[in-house]
Amino acid sequence: MRQSRMFIPTMRETPQDADSLSHRLMLKAGMIKQMASGIYTYLPITKLVLNNIEQIVREEMNAIDGVEIHMPVLHPKELWQESGRWEAYGSELMRMKDRHERDFALGPTHEEIVTALLRDELKSYKKLPLTLFQIQTKFRDELRPRYGLLRGREFIMKDAYSFHSNEASLDETYHDMYSAYSKIFSRVGLNYRAVEADSGAIGGSHTHEFMALADIGEDTIAYTDGSNYAANIEKAGCPVPEVEELNSGREVEKVATPDVSTCSSLAEFLDITLEETTKTMIMRVDNDYVMILLRGDHELNDVKLKSHFGTDDIDFATDEEIQNLLSASPGSLGPVGTDLPVYLDHQVRNMQDYPTGANESGYHFINVNHGRDFEVEAFGDFRFITEGEMAQDGSGPVKFMRGIEVGQVFKLGTKYSEAMNLNVLDENGRSVPVLMGCYGVGISRTLSAIIESHHDDRGIIWPKAVTPFDVHIITANPKDKEAAEIAETLYEDLGKHYRVLYDDRKERAGVKFADSDLIGLPYRIVVGRAAKEGKVEVKARDSEESMELPIDDVKQYLEVNY
Repeated sequence: MRQSRMFIPTMRETPQDADSLSHRLMLKAGMIKQMASGIYTYLPITKLVLNNIEQIVREEMNAIDGVEIHMPVLHPKELWQESGRWEAYGSELMRMKDRHERDFALGPTHEEIVTALLRDELKSYKKLPLTLFQIQTKFRDELRPRYGLLRGREFIMKDAYSFHSNEASLDETYHDMYSAYSKIFSRVGLNYRAVEADSGAIGGSHTHEFMALADIGEDTIAYTDGSNYAANIEKAGCPVPEVEELNSGREVEKVATPDVSTCSSLAEFLDITLEETTKTMIMRVDNDYVMILLRGDHELNDVKLKSHFGTDDIDFATDEEIQNLLSASPGSLGPVGTDLPVYLDHQVRNMQDYPTGANESGYHFINVNHGRDFEVEAFGDFRFITEGEMAQDGSGPVKFMRGIEVGQVFKLGTKYSEAMNLNVLDENGRSVPVLMGCYGVGISRTLSAIIESHHDDRGIIWPKAVTPFDVHIITANPKDKEAAEIAETLYEDLGKHYRVLYDDRKERAGVKFADSDLIGLPYRIVVGRAAKEGKVEVKARDSEESMELPIDDVKQYLEVNY
């Protein structure tokens, strides 16, 4: 492709509104243009890279007997009501009405659509297992679109759905898909980790996220050097200490604590460490109220709380609700004398003589002990793990790193098939709900993650598996007719074996070199002054060194090195 015919609107200045490295480089390299917040046009370079990523995905899906289909973007409200997600999905679901005032949504994912499709076609277990996938644009009304393609309102995703008559079959496909995703992310050049994760709005009993390691990553991964253990921090289990036998402790005492409303200010006031304090939170769980106690230096993990109570309908009680329940401000809450069920994090279980709020603004109790001064409904893991704690598998202290979620695999079980009546007759002639799996790859997110991982201070360095072109031919002086003729010959010859971008523009050499570094193709061939001597300059994008080669040796060089 001649660069004069391509649309690559590169930029010299760094865009001020770009909030991630990949976003800045994609704008500077002329890869995307923003149409609205979180909505982009994919320009030619981007489309070529996306095509390559999609091809790799298709190859790995085909290798595990995935069958490609294409489902509608527009989803009828009735299907989402059947699954219970029309309201539960929340404000990220883009809703609209047609001319007849019928409600629709722009699909963020396709569990409802594919379940409705299969329930009309599947009748017998003999047609199972079956795996269907598609690559399609998805829509989510993100509150804060940012980081370019990493968090947009419109994005490209590969989503797959598998259907099974038994757990063993689901497990096999889950393993196959996990393996296929590992191959996909290795092939596109990502340094990634597969981590235990929460299923979120999709639902299901078991899930792993594939996280590309990057400083800009929005997710924190807990991992250890001593094993393959890795988990999203929302899912990472905290160590459960051995239960110690506690004595009765000192007597409870009520003390005035003016202007004390945080654990840190309480620790300073009582001259104790933050680890010796507790924090009390009132949560609304399915319209009932519960009290949660954590150690003062720990943070509540709402994902674990939802898992413990088996519901997504959990939120913090408002200040007004707390006043109505306990007649106290949030900074003075505690379990002594309350009728609310009290839940303690495991780390509080071995604490003794600790302070809590007295349910009276400006006062706290000291020397509080559970079991003696209040009853505990249950103990549980309700907090985020902290760096340096022992991992759940005992493999060593946990370390943190940042990651970009580029894929996720779910075991959905019967969540959608039961709600939407997707049943088949089993081998005994009984009607049973179909077991389902769900699997997604963020195609456009993967592109951004690749750039986050493969770049230098001059621009992108494309991995060969996804590069838009293999070779970049540049004429240093477009007025040099002899050099231009040699470049044309090289372009025609190499184009028979490689994808070649030929910079035939009437631009200064410095502009061409800067654009070449920005675009980041694996090999650059400069036809300059040495062309008269039958030589060209060849440089790999991931190397600082360039070399002069006889023109006749260029093809052999690429064959050996590409």
